[in-house]
Amino acid sequence: MQPINVGIIGFGTVGSGTVEILLQNQDIIGNRVGSDIVIKRIADIDLDSDRGVPVDPGVLTTDALEVINDPEIDIVVELIGGLEKAKDYILMAMEKGKHVVTANKALLAEHGEEIYQAAQEYGVSLAFEASVCGGIPVIRSLREGLSANRIQTIIGILNGTSNYILTQMTQKGLPYSQAVKEAIDLGYAEDPPTLDVDGTDAAHKLSILISIALGIPVSFNSIYREGIDRLTPEDIRFASEFGYCLKLLAIARDLGDRVEARVHPAMIPQNHIMANVNEAYNAIYIEGDFVGPNLYYGLGAGKRPTGSAVVSDIIYLARQMRQGIKTFMPPLAHVRKREFDLSIQPIEALNTSYYFRFSAVDKPGVLSRISGILGDNQISISSVIQKGREINGSVPIVMLTHEARESSVKRALSLMDQLDVLTDKTMVIRVEEG
Repeated sequence: MQPINVGIIGFGTVGSGTVEILLQNQDIIGNRVGSDIVIKRIADIDLDSDRGVPVDPGVLTTDALEVINDPEIDIVVELIGGLEKAKDYILMAMEKGKHVVTANKALLAEHGEEIYQAAQEYGVSLAFEASVCGGIPVIRSLREGLSANRIQTIIGILNGTSNYILTQMTQKGLPYSQAVKEAIDLGYAEDPPTLDVDGTDAAHKLSILISIALGIPVSFNSIYREGIDRLTPEDIRFASEFGYCLKLLAIARDLGDRVEARVHPAMIPQNHIMANVNEAYNAIYIEGDFVGPNLYYGLGAGKRPTGSAVVSDIIYLARQMRQGIKTFMPPLAHVRKREFDLSIQPIEALNTSYYFRFSAVDKPGVLSRISGILGDNQISISSVIQKGREINGSVPIVMLTHEARESSVKRALSLMDQLDVLTDKTMVIRVEEG
């Protein structure tokens, strides 16, 4: 059979991992596809750095257009990241009739609708398994394996950097800043790791998962997000006293006429299925109406796991091409759109339980003043921990509430901000029991 030619734009961490797999497992990949997969061109602005992968210098170029305009290249793999330039390259490749593989979660989350439409307009395929959770095959599971189901719930630990930081804070008692430094030193995080720790990366990934589950592109800007940078070892310790641990969760639920979509730190029971997902690992829980619960677990980032996902997409497309298939699966795997518009539920409509940590002066009557404001806003207290010793000059008062409405919580906290007996902004963490 005629070989299938691949052009790669971006020869960084994921690009070098992709090339390594294509070369090292060339025989097994060729046997599974039925045709050889040949790396025809690799474009990168840096051709001098050693990637640890032996590559024929003749395939290297600094010009991405040499990949896109090469008539012999069948599949273009975009691995440069970023938004505008990556989008331009993908759209140009599609216009040339080339299939595209990308790992660019930010691009799909922010410009996905335009790219999905272009793929259908030009009759090409867009594959993006590596965009969510590295080597975990969750995209293919949603697009194919679970396609008979209405997806009701998605709960994920989608960012390995934040999970590593929280693991170190939990197991070693490290303060946030020290745990971040350790993550950077070990190569788990960028310096600074802003998009990881502020919830942006997880929200990008959640928007892609929701879009596939429902067949409608969901902008990540519509997803509520909150980061882990205000969490302290004290919060982790208090959570443990209540029987919980802390994780950065991405949560989506199909509510019928709307979708719940949020990313934020959450307290989960210590026997929760996600509680033992530690270090830089990811996990995604998906529940379908007929299949029931599914759990996917593995390394969510890194050269080899992410490269594995990229190559799996190349193999998928190569198999389709070898069989002469002319009509490819739509990017979101829905031929017909949902019959009604999708709306994201505002965070103010959320009903859940809450953890509060108040920093208070050591005076009588403080607890009654706090309780009075909560009661006036229909927030009932489930449990209280009041420590006598001071932390940073204040006495912590820690509470768990029964289920309450987010709008009521925000209203109550705005009133508490005016109390002269509180010395710092109240820490609020949502509780996820399910």
